[in-house]
Amino acid sequence: MTTTSSPLLHPAVRWLALLALCAAYLQGGLVKAFDFAGAVGEMNHFGLQPAVPLALAVIVLELGASALILSGRLRWLGALALAVFTLGATFVANRYWSLAGHDRFMAMNAFYEHLGLAGAFVLVAWTDLRPTPPPR
Repeated sequence: MTTTSSPLLHPAVRWLALLALCAAYLQGGLVKAFDFAGAVGEMNHFGLQPAVPLALAVIVLELGASALILSGRLRWLGALALAVFTLGATFVANRYWSLAGHDRFMAMNAFYEHLGLAGAFVLVAWTDLRPTPPPR
């Protein structure tokens, strides 16, 4: 089988991979939207103020950027938005350097996993913005 006929190159596989990449943001945005008090509580927990507008902005960002990525419309913009958001949220929520023991271990794992997510979103944006290669 040649590379060009690989099932991995089917558009549905790419879309499902993008869906998997956005899954946590779709789930997070929907949970926050349906439990807005919980979303505000999360902002307060991390010391983010004003909590109500920030919770609303996070919901719009998580759902809106995911929709851009999955629709293909301004995919690069949605991907960069989630990359920046993920990087910022990682430094707020996973400050492993200030923890000890098992909590440090868990937060460090989450920090580097989220760093990988941010990198994946940058790759999505890069792929979307790069010129299409000429046909062979």
